[in-house]
Amino acid sequence: MATQAKDDIKADIKTLKEDLKTGAREETQRLKDKAAQAQAKLAEKSDEVRQQARGYYDTARVRGREYYDDAAERVDEAQRYITERVQERPVQSTAIALGVGVVIGLLLSGRRR
Repeated sequence: MATQAKDDIKADIKTLKEDLKTGAREETQRLKDKAAQAQAKLAEKSDEVRQQARGYYDTARVRGREYYDDAAERVDEAQRYITERVQERPVQSTAIALGVGVVIGLLLSGRRR
């Protein structure tokens, strides 16, 4: 009877070991599946963020170009306006330029002393 009990305990331990191995394999596979799902989801989100960032970049590039073109146009207009005014009144323009030059010269020479 003691031998029978020993054999039963050994069989139970063997069954328990096999069940643990099977459970560990199943759990390992379940974790691998979860990791693969998480990796796929992460890749999908990464692509979404990349596309969104590319859209923001393209929008910023277009707006920057528009601002640059607008500023260049305004500078050209200001240059034409100044050129026209100088051509209309050359003596007055020369006097104003001379006065501005004298003021700047006085300001700069005052700082050097």
